[in-house]
Amino acid sequence: MSDAKISGLNHVTLSVTDLDRSVTFYCEVLGCALRARWGEGAYLEAGPLWLCLSVDTTARPAERPDYTHFAFDVAADHFEALSDRVRAHATLWKQNKSEGASLYFLDPDGHRMELHVGSLASRLDAYRANPSSGVTIF
Repeated sequence: MSDAKISGLNHVTLSVTDLDRSVTFYCEVLGCALRARWGEGAYLEAGPLWLCLSVDTTARPAERPDYTHFAFDVAADHFEALSDRVRAHATLWKQNKSEGASLYFLDPDGHRMELHVGSLASRLDAYRANPSSGVTIF
């Protein structure tokens, strides 16, 4: 087997129906930094994440029925203020039942998102503390 492997997440592209609305939401509500913009798209920076918004006339501006979502990392001391701002501008889609503070919300095009305080290490520690969860830790 080769040692070749991915080294991380490079960028995420989201199809949007209204670029102005989406740029406003991601920048003014979530605090992303606008790095580039053109007629049909924009590049935003969210910490180390490069986020691309791309206008797509086939995009469905509706809630998706599955659990697929993106979780944005939030510092514990910013979680409540950011959560309050998101609640004022977005629909919530799930209550948090996992380790770490989380807020589950929909972006303007119905993409499922999450604000989360924690890391993979803290999640694994929570499972280690509760061996009856049925999760095997490697």
